[in-house]
Amino acid sequence: MTATLPETPELSYTRTVDRALVHRDSLGEVFLTDLQQVAESDYAAAAQLPRSHAYYGDHLLRPSAYDPVLLLEACRQSALAGAHAFYGVPEDHKFILTHLRIHLERPERIAVGAEPCALTLRVSVTSHRKREGRTTGLDYDIELLVKGVGIGRASVGLRFKSPADYLELRLRNRDGKTPPSSATYLAAGPGTPVAPYLVGRGNADNVVLADATSQADSARAALRVPADHPSMFDHPQDHLPGMVIAEAARQLALFAALDVRGMSPSRTFPTDLSVVFSRFGELEHATHLTAEVGEQSTADPDDSGSYYTQGGLVELGGTGPQRVDQLPVRIEATQNGDSLCILSLSLTRVGARR
Repeated sequence: MTATLPETPELSYTRTVDRALVHRDSLGEVFLTDLQQVAESDYAAAAQLPRSHAYYGDHLLRPSAYDPVLLLEACRQSALAGAHAFYGVPEDHKFILTHLRIHLERPERIAVGAEPCALTLRVSVTSHRKREGRTTGLDYDIELLVKGVGIGRASVGLRFKSPADYLELRLRNRDGKTPPSSATYLAAGPGTPVAPYLVGRGNADNVVLADATSQADSARAALRVPADHPSMFDHPQDHLPGMVIAEAARQLALFAALDVRGMSPSRTFPTDLSVVFSRFGELEHATHLTAEVGEQSTADPDDSGSYYTQGGLVELGGTGPQRVDQLPVRIEATQNGDSLCILSLSLTRVGARR
């Protein structure tokens, strides 16, 4: 299966790239299928999104839609693979996430259909950091397309360290204490797990929150470290992966949207997610997340738009506009009172016709 887009080389969706390029152990967690350089600072990537997946496919939306966190993972994989393929970063180097962002402009285009989604990523390197001729950091802007139609944009920031330099950094941050490994870490930890349906999940194994509560316009929860989860911890880690923290934030945002504003997780999904990381999350320290819920706003999209809802695609125009409800949520993740990152989300729900 191939696709050709203007100013984009022919891309293949027939097989995945080498799993080492995207830092994955399991072939089932590799979604990138091709990379083609376009210019010195631009390349195109292809990803096939699975219609069914034990983690990314586990949600309450029906008909099903592709998970925005899955789209972020495809972006992360395209950034990593490009760093190794085009910018000379050795495959054994460690990467550090500095930021992740995604904005979906056409959420109806990620409805799961009769065939896997062939996602095209147009990747531009906006910042290239070097030291002594070696690439030490890359910032990316990524345009997301499905069947030639732009569905949104994302950005990823990565910094790279040799194994020796990475270990030195981790020891310095931990006052000389050797980091633990998730391979031997006690999974989940104490606390009462949140019921799956409260965070938009069907399978309790995919819930990463415990002891969630809400009060007025805020919500709090503890992070359950899913150290034995085959997707979130595809391979041993010495810290909390950024994608796990992003998942926890998404779940707390959905919990808060339901508990504080009455927005059902079965009708609500994030169309915007942005996170800036300030420090490593340690496996052995308790992680707390706090959500501040903004005011729900209502917008009437123009007549040319269409939106995905629990009942399927809603085409606008005709007898009247649709009411689109949006809810901003700001989340902070902390350990021992220190901020790990700030996350901003926008949750979208399409209501009934007026």
